[in-house]
Amino acid sequence: MSDTAHKTAHQTDVIIVGAGPVGLFAVFELGLLGLKAHLVDILDRVGGQCAELYPEKPIYDIPGIPVCTGQELTDKLMEQVAPFDPQFHLAEMAEALEKLDNGNWRMTTDAGTVLEAPVLVIAAGGGSFVPKKPHLDNLEAYEGESVFYAVRQMERFRDKNVLVAGGGDSALDWFIALQPIARKIALAHHRDGFRAAPHSVEAMRAIVAEGKGELHIAKMTGLEGPSPALTGVRLESKEAGEYVHECDTLLPFYGLTMKLGPVAEFGINLEQNLIPVDTEKFETDVPGIFAIGDINTYPGKLKLILSGFHEAALMSQAAFRLARPGERLRFQYTTSSSELQKKLGVR
Repeated sequence: MSDTAHKTAHQTDVIIVGAGPVGLFAVFELGLLGLKAHLVDILDRVGGQCAELYPEKPIYDIPGIPVCTGQELTDKLMEQVAPFDPQFHLAEMAEALEKLDNGNWRMTTDAGTVLEAPVLVIAAGGGSFVPKKPHLDNLEAYEGESVFYAVRQMERFRDKNVLVAGGGDSALDWFIALQPIARKIALAHHRDGFRAAPHSVEAMRAIVAEGKGELHIAKMTGLEGPSPALTGVRLESKEAGEYVHECDTLLPFYGLTMKLGPVAEFGINLEQNLIPVDTEKFETDVPGIFAIGDINTYPGKLKLILSGFHEAALMSQAAFRLARPGERLRFQYTTSSSELQKKLGVR
């Protein structure tokens, strides 16, 4: 018997894998029904991809909020779920899952945390995500000091000599956003064609035309400088051959590789690394396991945060019936229910 089998399990109503916006809103919907939740996330902070990839980038399609950043949305959701006292297990990965004789799920994380609940909800976005890295020698020696795969705080790059690499939305968006605060900024892409939104391409070319930034149609071949201090990046183009572009910061945006990780071993049916669900409860083919947000798939699925919010609401109704089989579910509105308003601390 493993050491974790002897550990006392945290007993709760629902285990949620993923603490992004959809997982956080699920806490709210479950809380309205009197259900408690523990959340597990491989990241060391709540917010999922919003907080990890675009904490300072504006989001425009949250109902009732014309514009907010990924971090602002996360902060508001944390404020909203505070009355329900969710428990977070951050920087931990869901590693093993077993069905107990009493019908509950028992989950163990890679940190040895043991959780037990009648309901499991997978809200893991695209799964664990890691950046696609350029194939450059000694790259890891510069990471965290001179090489970054995400912009979490723009101020970190003030007065830096920045080279952004890539041709997609992230690369061009950050080239445009950092240009006003960087000492110098350049963009490197292997071809003079971009996968970004047309208005972003136009804005980038305008910055270059005005002499406020540089564009290098070239591929990266190496790094210069005593690690972890970068002094330049070796580039190679057909016209100029190999040359060194002086910079002290490299931001490669080549996209992300999504990995389901151990979730793929939970015995759930998968369809191209996504989890098929019904559209009544958003339950998987394994009773008691639900999937909400970008991790799931069904006819007509839209990968939007607001879609995940809708899925969380319907999932919570079904979760109640599993977690409280002997109780009657009463549907109530927060606008008129004194009971719900008391739970929220507004009455």
